Amino acid sequence: MRVVVGMSGGVDSSVAALLMKRAGHEVIGVFMKNWEEKDESGVCTSEQDWADARAVCEVLDIPYYSVNFARQYRERVFEHFLEEYRKGRTPNPDVLCNREIKFNVFLDFAEQLGAEKLVTGHFANIDRAGGEFRLLRARDENKDQTYFLYMLGQRALSKAMFPVGNLTKAEIRQIAREAGLPVSEKKDSTGVCFIGERNFKQFLSGFLPAQPGDMVTPDGAVVGRHDGLMYYTLGQRRGLGIGGGGNGQRWFVVGKDLEHNRLIVKQGEDDELYSPRAACGELTWLAEHPPVAEGVPFDCQVRLRHRQPLQDCRVTLAEGRALMEFAAPQRAVTPGQSAVFYDGQVCLGGGIVE
Repeated sequence: MRVVVGMSGGVDSSVAALLMKRAGHEVIGVFMKNWEEKDESGVCTSEQDWADARAVCEVLDIPYYSVNFARQYRERVFEHFLEEYRKGRTPNPDVLCNREIKFNVFLDFAEQLGAEKLVTGHFANIDRAGGEFRLLRARDENKDQTYFLYMLGQRALSKAMFPVGNLTKAEIRQIAREAGLPVSEKKDSTGVCFIGERNFKQFLSGFLPAQPGDMVTPDGAVVGRHDGLMYYTLGQRRGLGIGGGGNGQRWFVVGKDLEHNRLIVKQGEDDELYSPRAACGELTWLAEHPPVAEGVPFDCQVRLRHRQPLQDCRVTLAEGRALMEFAAPQRAVTPGQSAVFYDGQVCLGGGIVE
């Protein structure tokens, strides 16, 4: 079988390519470039990743290509990212990147190369039950990436393969070492793909003009100044720049007043940061249909941020939205982030927190 492996230059995708070659498949490595800019030091981090991907492909003796999807990425992912920040929300661009770029534009490209499957180094699994493809959690719970893949549909799942989904990170590095792959000790990339390791505030200010304003308590007392609402997220306590005072407890962000450009802060981590329920919209289901009819509650688990332990939840669908009631109140449920639903090992889908 001919497969295209999305080579990121990291150890996970490199081992995915190695495993596919060992399984006897015809493997083609393809490196995606989605972002053109250089960081503060004038280095384009993707250049090093591309060099690492080439080096791995040469060790594996497989053909390799580089494709540039920067235009599509900017139009389909980055513009949405900026628009969400303009609305005072905190988006997750990696979720959109998987749907719009990796398992859409990139999948089309793989098929043009004659590939039957698109292989990536994601920590996730796929099976088929009742004629439908299902997305399953990875064996390494700490690395599970199904949270970022919940927007995929049946076409993507039918074409995707995740060879490292049943491996731990330690096992992946060991396989890479034994095979002599030059990226076996390369550290994992962190943060959003187009921001990387650079200063987030500096990066964002280059695209959106900051509007400083007052930091106020819930009753309106001014306690400081903020640099721009887009730089802060619910539950944040670092970087507020407010001294002690008051009752001596730490300050937390508890809300945003967009109309008056005020950041609402409060001392002490109290009930205001915890929500017994929340709603999400823009629902997508991996099966491409909801698990139940509207108005019929169903019990499941939900993850409100990557790596959060699964939380018990009762969900009712109404008018294209999911109304969530949590078994235990959840801290800092943040508009713009994804709420992803699970039935045990199976990822059902999710939506954007409103």
